[in-house]
Amino acid sequence: MTAAHPPVPTPVRILLCDDHAVVRAGLLALLGSEPDIEVVGEAGSGEEAVALATRLTPDVVLMDLQLGEGIDGVEATRRIVAGTESTHVLVLTTYDTDADITRAIEAGATGYLLKA
Repeated sequence: MTAAHPPVPTPVRILLCDDHAVVRAGLLALLGSEPDIEVVGEAGSGEEAVALATRLTPDVVLMDLQLGEGIDGVEATRRIVAGTESTHVLVLTTYDTDADITRAIEAGATGYLLKA
């Protein structure tokens, strides 16, 4: 008889989006060491996040709200949710005002985490 092995879980596929490379590097170092997480891409702008999410179809996008030039995280979230079937967006932000969070949730974000 052979012992049954539990199924190997499929890692959660994550796309990181933050306009600060050091933040992306920190998140990559933190998340990349987890066996059940696979970081499939990094984006430094909202436009890049939309393009990568469309191409890579991650399970989750960790999205900053304030992205500098171009579209912000709220608009990127709106486009990702509209353009993908199964990708969830989780907002990472230093802004914890109701207005910022409400805009992100209304755009389709699943939830948010503070960068504190």
